[in-house]
Amino acid sequence: MAAKNAGPELPTKEYAVSIGLIALLDDVAGLAKVAAASLDDVAAQAGRAGIKAAGVVIDDAAVTPRYVVGFAAERELPIVGRIALGSLRNKLLFLLPAALALGAFAPWAITPLLMLGGAYLSYEGSEKVYEALFPHQAHEAKRDASAGDAQALEDQKVSSAIKTDFILSAEIMAITLAALPEGSIWMKAAVLAVVAVGITVAVYGGVALIVKADDAGLAMAANTSRSAFGSLVRGIGRALVKGMPGFLKILAIVGTAAMIWVGGGILVHGLESYGLPQIGHAIHAAAVGAANVAGPLAGTVEWLVTAAGSGLVGLVVGAALIPVTSFILAPAWNSVTRLRTKSA
Repeated sequence: MAAKNAGPELPTKEYAVSIGLIALLDDVAGLAKVAAASLDDVAAQAGRAGIKAAGVVIDDAAVTPRYVVGFAAERELPIVGRIALGSLRNKLLFLLPAALALGAFAPWAITPLLMLGGAYLSYEGSEKVYEALFPHQAHEAKRDASAGDAQALEDQKVSSAIKTDFILSAEIMAITLAALPEGSIWMKAAVLAVVAVGITVAVYGGVALIVKADDAGLAMAANTSRSAFGSLVRGIGRALVKGMPGFLKILAIVGTAAMIWVGGGILVHGLESYGLPQIGHAIHAAAVGAANVAGPLAGTVEWLVTAAGSGLVGLVVGAALIPVTSFILAPAWNSVTRLRTKSA
């Protein structure tokens, strides 16, 4: 009788452990799905933001090779590596925290800073155009008298490259931050970090390939094989050696155009956000009008006209900034530098 009135049988210890383990594994699987979705989201957002910064990336890749010109072949890759490490330090240690702080505490400052960077890019690009049309003493600092020391010259070049990269990297990070949707600060940090590392690897990996292409061409041209494949290798090597100077010139032109186009586009979008959409509307109307008569090339033509309109804005603004920089900003900066040198 007592057995009939007994309650339900309690689960054994082993059964309870099994149930707990299954629940834990289910939780782990759920967390893994969330993590995978988050990683996919980070990758997708990083890809979209990276595309928006493509113009600055092109300019970064176009500018850097000039810093290794004139050095021994064995020093080219180490110099590129030093600049790449400096670029990564700029992005991860300084610009990423600054971007997150701006997004959290002063989001209103992002657009003005973007426009300031756009004005700088427009100035740099326009100054290069001016230098090409009317050769004059470049606005960059002259080499120190100590430049005869190879190590001192290398250090000077690397330092100059990293300073230039800081400005371009700041623009890349600002564009990335502005392109991100609302989300947690950790998601934004992850996306910014992915963009920073990805762009640095892409830019300086490409630069390394560019600066060593002529050496690779020389090695290929020296191939002594008498086979058809050997002849092909020698032909490609000679083409690389002969073609690299022209390629570098084209790259410089593309980089200059990218600076002006990106800078002008940033300024146009900035004006729109401040309630001055007239220039942006005019460029859009011209692009749509051109696309309507372009037939199957409508999309390409619309993009080209939009880029040309933004580039025209960047060229005008940059040209206006050349005398301002030459006669006001540069002398003022030189005065401050001299005062600091005297007081040191």
